[in-house]
Amino acid sequence: MGFSRGFGLWLLISALAVLRSCHGFYLPGSYPHEYQVGEELTVKVNSLTSIETEMPFGYYSLPFCRPKEGIKDSAENLGELLMGDRIENSPYRFKMFINESDIFLCRSDPLSAQDFDLLKKRIDEMYQVNVILDNLPAIRYTRKDDYLLRWTGYPVGVRSGDAYYLFNHLKFTVFVHKYEDSTTVRVVGGTGDSADVIQTAGKSGSAKHGWMVVGFEVVPCSALPDAESVKNLKMYDHYPEKIRCDPTLVSLKLTENQHIVYTYEVAFVESDIKWPSRWDAYLKMEGAKVHWFSILNSLMVIAFLAGIVLVILLRTVRRDLTRYEELDKESQAQMNEELSGWKLVVGDVFRAPSRPLLLCVMVGDGVQILGMAVVTIMFAALGFMSPASRGTLVSGMLFFYLILGILAGYTAVRIWKTIKYGDHSGWVAVSWRVACFFPGIAFLILTTLNFLLWGSHSTGAIPFSLFVVLLLLWFCISVPLTLAGGYLGAKAPHIDYPVRTNQIPREIPPQKYPSWLLVVGAGTLPFGTLFIELFFIMSSLWMGRVYYVFGFLFIVMILLVIVCAEVSLVLTYMHICVEDWKWWWKSFFSSGSVAIYIFLYSVNYLVFDLKSLSGPVSATLYLGYSLFMVIAIMLATGTVGFLSSFWFLHYLFSSVKLD
Repeated sequence: MGFSRGFGLWLLISALAVLRSCHGFYLPGSYPHEYQVGEELTVKVNSLTSIETEMPFGYYSLPFCRPKEGIKDSAENLGELLMGDRIENSPYRFKMFINESDIFLCRSDPLSAQDFDLLKKRIDEMYQVNVILDNLPAIRYTRKDDYLLRWTGYPVGVRSGDAYYLFNHLKFTVFVHKYEDSTTVRVVGGTGDSADVIQTAGKSGSAKHGWMVVGFEVVPCSALPDAESVKNLKMYDHYPEKIRCDPTLVSLKLTENQHIVYTYEVAFVESDIKWPSRWDAYLKMEGAKVHWFSILNSLMVIAFLAGIVLVILLRTVRRDLTRYEELDKESQAQMNEELSGWKLVVGDVFRAPSRPLLLCVMVGDGVQILGMAVVTIMFAALGFMSPASRGTLVSGMLFFYLILGILAGYTAVRIWKTIKYGDHSGWVAVSWRVACFFPGIAFLILTTLNFLLWGSHSTGAIPFSLFVVLLLLWFCISVPLTLAGGYLGAKAPHIDYPVRTNQIPREIPPQKYPSWLLVVGAGTLPFGTLFIELFFIMSSLWMGRVYYVFGFLFIVMILLVIVCAEVSLVLTYMHICVEDWKWWWKSFFSSGSVAIYIFLYSVNYLVFDLKSLSGPVSATLYLGYSLFMVIAIMLATGTVGFLSSFWFLHYLFSSVKLD
C-alpha cells in the first residue's frame, strides 16, 4: 500500500510537470477564485522594501490610511515571517468588474515633524509600497528609452531638488479572465496555484459565470486635492471633482503640518491571459531573464573539464595498480625501496586525523545541509515552492533541515566509530555537537543581525515569539532526531580499513610548496560551475527580482557535487603521491574552499552591483547574511569532498595485494 501510494504520487507529480510544460507556466501556491460581478475583492499590503537599505518596514509605519476594521495580520506560514514579509489588510476596497474613480480614502492628521522627516527619509531611500490583490503583487510599468521596465510596487514619493513629493493617488487596473463551466471536476485541488479543471457536458443555461484575476497594475500619481473640501467626506465617498492622474507630473509637495488626502481609482479590463500564465509578467521582468545560452555554455565547459580530470585520474590510478600487481613480491619490495608514491603511505593513510571529533561534526552537518538543499530544490523544480506561494521555500528548507537531522547524526557517529576502529563510545557527545554546531553558528549570526534590525525598527527583525518557536523546533525536533540518528550510527557496523596502520607514523618529506596553497586554489573549479547562476541568485535575494529557474539550479547543484568530488579526489591523490598521508582535512577543504570565492564574489557584488546600498547597518546585514550562506556552502561542499576521497582511498588500497 505504501509503495503504491508513493508510486502514484510520483506519477501525479510527473503528470503535473508535463501539463505545465504543455499548457503554459503553472505555478502552485494558491487556489483559483472565481468572483461574481460585484463581489468584494480583498486588497492587502506588504512591508515597504528598498534595495538601498535591504531593511523592510511595516506599511503602517508611515502616515497612510488605515482600514475601518483595524489592522490585521495575514501571515500564512513561518517562511513569510523569516523573510520579513508583514502582509496586512488595507483600506482599499474593490468590487469585481465595477469601475470606480475619484474614491476618497482618508485625510491624514497634520504631518508632525517626526512623520515629515520619516517620509523624506523613506523617499530618499527609494522605498517601494507593495500592494497585493488575489496573491498578485501590484506591478508598475515605466519606459526608459526603448525599453519597458517592470517593477513590483510603487515608490513612496519622489524628490526634485530640495522638494519632496508624495504619491497620494493610485490608479489601479485589474485584468480579469472570464471563467465558465457547467460541471467542474477539480484535479489535485490541494497542491496547485490553479487546480486544473476538466470540462464536462451540462444542461444548457446551467453554466456558472465568473471572473478570475489574472493581472494587477498600479500607476502612482501625486495629486493635489483640496484638503478643506473633504472634511465632511467619509471613506469610499466620491471626491467632488475629477482627479487628474498624470504620472509624469507631481503636485503634492510635502510640508510640515500638512493634511494629506489619499484617493484612488480602479478599472477592470477583460484579458486573454489565462490563470496558469498570470505570473509570466513577474517572471519575465527586465534584468531577471536568465541567459540560458551563457549558462548552458558554462555548464558544458565545466562538465567537459571535469570529465577530462576524471579520465586522467582513472587512467593514472589504473596504470599504477596494473604495474604494481604484475610484479612479484620481491619486485614489489624493490619497487617500494626505489620508488616513492602513494604505495609508501599504505601504513599511514588511514591514521586518525587531528581533531577527529570536529571533522565528524562538520561532515554530519554538511550532510544535513546538502540533503536539505537537494530535496528543497528538487521540490521547487517540480513546482511545489513557487513565487506564488510566499515563504514556502524558506519553510520547506527549515522543515527538511529539521527532518534530516537523523541523517546527520547517523553519518557523524558512523565516521567517528570508523576512526575509532569500531569503538562507539562518545557517540552521544558527537550527536549533541552535530545538533548544536551549525545551528549554534546560525543562531549567533542571526541574533547579532536581529539586534541591528530591532534597533532600526525593521519588520525584517524576527519577533521574540518567533525566536521561541525556532528554539522549540531546534531542541524538540532537530536535537532528538539527531540523537536518534547517532544511536542508529552507533549500532551500525563500522567501515573496516583495507590496510593496517603502523604504530609509528611515517615522516612526511619536505614539500616544494605549501600543500594548503593548492587546497585553497582548488576551490576555483567548483566556483566556475556556480558563478553565472550565482549572479541571478544574488539578484533575487538583494535586488527584489523573482527567481524561478529551479530546474536549472538543480542541474547546477548536481554538477557542483560532481566537480567537488573530482577536485577532492585529484588533490588527495596528489598528496599521497608525495607521501603526504594527512589527507583528511585537506580533502574537506579542497572542495570546501569554494566558499572563500563565493564570499569574495559577495563582496564584489556589494561593491559594484549594490553601489546604492546605504549605511553601515545595511552593509553589515549584507555581509552577515553572506557569511551565514558561505559557512553552509563550505560544510556541504567540504562533506562531498571528504566522503568522495574516503571512498576513493578505501577502494584504491583495497585493490592492492599486500601481505
